[in-house]
Amino acid sequence: MPEAHAPPLGFGRARPPGPERGLAALCARDPILAAIEPQSGPLPWRRRARGFPGLLQAMCGQQISNQAAAAIWRRLAALPGATTAEGLARLPDAALRDAGLSRRKITHARALAAAFAEGRLSDAGLAAMDDEAAIAAIARVPGFGRWSGEIYLLFALEREDVFPAGDLALAAAAAALYGLPTRPREAALRTFADIWRPWRSLAARLLWHHWRFVTGRPSMDDLPPT
Repeated sequence: MPEAHAPPLGFGRARPPGPERGLAALCARDPILAAIEPQSGPLPWRRRARGFPGLLQAMCGQQISNQAAAAIWRRLAALPGATTAEGLARLPDAALRDAGLSRRKITHARALAAAFAEGRLSDAGLAAMDDEAAIAAIARVPGFGRWSGEIYLLFALEREDVFPAGDLALAAAAAALYGLPTRPREAALRTFADIWRPWRSLAARLLWHHWRFVTGRPSMDDLPPT
């Protein structure tokens, strides 16, 4: 059987009808969020693959620019078998280094592959968990913390009320839009985001959309092949 490959970046970007109710509720409650689409254009709908490839992509985006993350992910996803746990485990370190992974991220990618191969993580298992249980299960893998789990829940499982408060772009967007004196730290931003429950995932998507518009920095999922 041929190896499965992750969908291309930006896969499934047409906005489904489901979020419209949440967007209407957010915009009625918060005029600052309501002004984002008129200024920045329609909110694109980004999805990522579920299971192993979705978490592997999240790892590629840790602590580097979107441009660098997109380039690494494309090279990695092009390696035969790299987007399956079994296939990645068979690849030599040299191939993963050539794709752009650091020594530490190679270790983390192999830890993720082992978690899936051994059944400690699975697509179906994560989908069946509530948000906090899924985040905790992901965070038990070396190199994967709360941010990685929340990114996975938001883009792969499309959970409605997840807010990756450790994301620097979200903090910068919130500070700029709401006139905060400094960029909020993770705990403060998480508390601030409580006003958007139960639609915090949509609020995060709107904040990212605004930040990409005002800075001109594309999402990892937007960048064209190089």
